[in-house]
Parts: sequence; C-alpha cells; structure tokens
Amino acid sequence: MGETTLDDRGRLTLPKDIRERYGDRYRVVRLRDGIKLVPVAEDPLEALRDEFEDVEKTAEELRDGARDAAIDEAGR
Repeated sequence: MGETTLDDRGRLTLPKDIRERYGDRYRVVRLRDGIKLVPVAEDPLEALRDEFEDVEKTAEELRDGARDAAIDEAGR
C-alpha cells in the first residue's frame, strides 16, 4: 500500500489503482487504533447475492443455526 495525506480542505485522495479495484464509495469505520475504509458496492443487494451465492441453506435454516449456537454458547 501507499501513503496519502489530507489536503487543506480535509479531503483524502486514494491512489488510482485502489479506486479502480474497489470503486469510489467507502464507509469509514472507526477502530480503537485508527480507521478502516470499507468499499460500498454500487448495488449492495447484488454484492450480497454474489457473496452468498454458494450458501445452500435457507434464511430460516441459517437463523435457526445461529439461534442454537447462541443458546449453546450461553450455556443451555
């Protein structure tokens, strides 16, 4: 990665290769020791579909599994 600085108006310019790879929109996430830029997809729903296209369970099955795992972790 490279290094960048804020201009006198507080704007941050990202290198061209970063913009080409991740796009032009980012969410700023605050961390304990700094910040993180998370790319925002042009079509967030399409990005979610792409991310989970290999998941074969239904939403209900995933929800039930998460509930059972939470109960187990809490000490059923």
